[in-house]
Amino acid sequence: MKKILCLLCCTFCCTFSFLYAQQSSRLLSGWEFVKQDLGGIWEAVRPVGDGAPEASPIWQTIQLPHSYNQYDAVAPFANYYQGPGWYRTFLDISNPYPAGRTLLHFEGAGQKTQVYVYQEMVKEHIGGYDEWHADITDAVARYKKDTAAVARFKGKVPIVIRVDNTRDLELIPSDLSDFNLYGGLYRYVNLNYVPALSVAQLFADVKVDNKGKKGVIAVRSRFRNPQLLQAAQVLLTISDPQGKKISSHSASVDLSSGADLPIGTLEVKNPQLWSTAQPTLYSLTLTVVHGRDTATTTQKIGFRTFEFIHKGPFMLNGKRLLLKGTHRHEDHAGVGPAMTAEQIWEEMRLMKEMGVNFIRLGHYQQSRIVLEACDALGILVWEEIPWCRGGLGGALYQEQGKRMLTHMIEQHYNHPSVIIWGLGNENDWPGDFQTFDKEQIRTYMKALNDLSHRLDPSRKTAIRRCDFCKDIVDVYSPSIWAGWYRGVYTDYKAASFTEFNQTHSFLHVEWGGDSHARRHSETPDEGLPEVAASSVVDERTGDASLFGGPARVSKDGDWSESYIVNLIDWHLKEQETMPWLTGTAYWPFKDFSTPLRPENPVPYVNQKGVVERNLTKKESFYVFQSYWADKPMAHIYGHSWPIRWGDEGQERMVKVYSNCDEAELFVNGLSLGVRKRNSQDFPAAGLRWMVKFVTGENKIEVVARKGDHSVRDSIVQYYQTSKWGKPAMVSFKVLEDHGDSVLLEAYLRDENGVKCLDARDYINFQAAGDGYLRVDQGTSDGSSRLQVYNGRALVTLMRTGAKVVVTAHADNIGTAMIDLSSEML
Repeated sequence: MKKILCLLCCTFCCTFSFLYAQQSSRLLSGWEFVKQDLGGIWEAVRPVGDGAPEASPIWQTIQLPHSYNQYDAVAPFANYYQGPGWYRTFLDISNPYPAGRTLLHFEGAGQKTQVYVYQEMVKEHIGGYDEWHADITDAVARYKKDTAAVARFKGKVPIVIRVDNTRDLELIPSDLSDFNLYGGLYRYVNLNYVPALSVAQLFADVKVDNKGKKGVIAVRSRFRNPQLLQAAQVLLTISDPQGKKISSHSASVDLSSGADLPIGTLEVKNPQLWSTAQPTLYSLTLTVVHGRDTATTTQKIGFRTFEFIHKGPFMLNGKRLLLKGTHRHEDHAGVGPAMTAEQIWEEMRLMKEMGVNFIRLGHYQQSRIVLEACDALGILVWEEIPWCRGGLGGALYQEQGKRMLTHMIEQHYNHPSVIIWGLGNENDWPGDFQTFDKEQIRTYMKALNDLSHRLDPSRKTAIRRCDFCKDIVDVYSPSIWAGWYRGVYTDYKAASFTEFNQTHSFLHVEWGGDSHARRHSETPDEGLPEVAASSVVDERTGDASLFGGPARVSKDGDWSESYIVNLIDWHLKEQETMPWLTGTAYWPFKDFSTPLRPENPVPYVNQKGVVERNLTKKESFYVFQSYWADKPMAHIYGHSWPIRWGDEGQERMVKVYSNCDEAELFVNGLSLGVRKRNSQDFPAAGLRWMVKFVTGENKIEVVARKGDHSVRDSIVQYYQTSKWGKPAMVSFKVLEDHGDSVLLEAYLRDENGVKCLDARDYINFQAAGDGYLRVDQGTSDGSSRLQVYNGRALVTLMRTGAKVVVTAHADNIGTAMIDLSSEML
């Protein structure tokens, strides 16, 4: 063994002294795009006049990642575009390996993709969420023989990509799903140069004994070997979190002996365990040598154990852990799904700041960057395939689902954060096919369950909301929406215990409700007496509609942040009294776009997030933080509530959300006393005061203490005692002028000019002249049409010149106008 290792190390030293390392680069700039179909590939590469194709006026310059639904997904007056789009770029391609391969690596593209080198199609892919490669080596070589084309493109290689998100019943996911099926190159595309033999996939089976004294890593590898080479030398190493190599293994591998080849086993004594509090990661490196070429791949791994106790809680590394979870969609203001790595990390860090230790990734395989963030931050993961609603299609449909599951498991196999592979969501929801057969769905669900366990015996399987399949999977989540789609939030604990007793491993994912950011209420729970009479708390078909059906908060409530903080507060305080509970996941962390909700206060946006679509925190963020976060915090409810109302001398409640032991409230400089925190003292864990505000401005401060630490928060609120009638006019003014950008505020007032603080009318913004409104963001201050919050609405104008006019029109009320031309200022 020592002799082999010495020879192998000698080979590595010689190799590294004169060979190129593997090269990979993100293709960010130099792209052009057209949002329509072309007559054929020739239109993407043909000359325009005497020039090259780049002179064509129909192509616009863009940067990746990119989605052509970045704005229209939340545009209020049109359905989002579902159809083809074309991308092109021109690359200098020079592979340093004499017999190497040149690959385009797609981290995700939606939903059907075709890849061309000049006029030759080299790859087709169906599926919007998994990773895949297009080997363009041979096509590039053939293109370079076309001397006229090479001369015309000045030696560069034309790469053309057609993507298509056209509606298709036989495509997973269903268009009945409550999220957009985005189109575009919305994840990174990479240009990779690899040698003739390289690593296509690395599988690390990581185990640790019950006492945590020994970790074992059994490694398998799948190689990219188009020349059918017969043998190679390999070196496997493991490095600790500080980068120190602690174990290695070398061998000669027979490449002809199978697809997934065993490489070797490494042992680590007394491994540092990965946990949500201490997400310790080791580095596993596989180096492959054939002849004068070397290929290296490194992946992060972690040592941990987990268990869902039968009829009991969840265990991580032998200790109970309450899963404190949320959800995410790949969706963000201004970019749709095309989030950069920086935006993804910002979102994931914000989740961790809130106290999250678990996430369900809804409802598709998500970016590798998300999984890397979960590994590094300590967030356990349920990841699922996009078999979501609609029923069950034919043979191609079912094969696609199996392929998606296989790719998801294989591509995210080594992430220690992953504990559950999700097989589907709401598969009891028919509509895409004439026949809806429960037994056929059960048969297919069993096939997926078997496939998942065969590919990865170490993780659990799960589904949400398909009761007739709940006995098939390892973990099941029923539909419990107490206080939103059905029932009241005080039903939550009893409903959960009933469902817990009906399955062997209960995990409650998806709960909560919508809140229109910046909308608040003095009496959020009033006006819903009929809802309390409901005997069920699940979501049923049609419950998301704002019209018809039984009484429910989702239809009859005020959609205020004031109501949602109470609902969340109740759920979280109850979870502390449920020792049998594995955990829950609030739906979702961030507002996201959906084609199914055009009538929402922000059209086409699911507004259940605790942050807005641009990551602006709602008040509910701090409720979670007060229960889940370790760092001392205190937050007075109502930072986005500038005006409260009531009678003179009337008491109004002020709530403070804090994880500290006690808090003292000051109003206009006077102390209203100290309150002790008690999580079971609802609402606000006892940190609430009844206050008599003065008419006009009121300054509110809190000082919260936890041991030797103290934290402070303060807000200013105006108290209005004037009564108002029906909205009769719109007032419009500049709140902030920063030169290039101007923040505007529209208010609805009655015939006497009094602000209508409970108004919910829709308002529409438009601009004309030298400027444009920052709209189609899907946010409370970035929409051209939305419901007002407490009678007002905000929008931002971006100036492009001297003369511009902005209007605010309220349906059936009237229009206000501001002339923001430079000579008017």
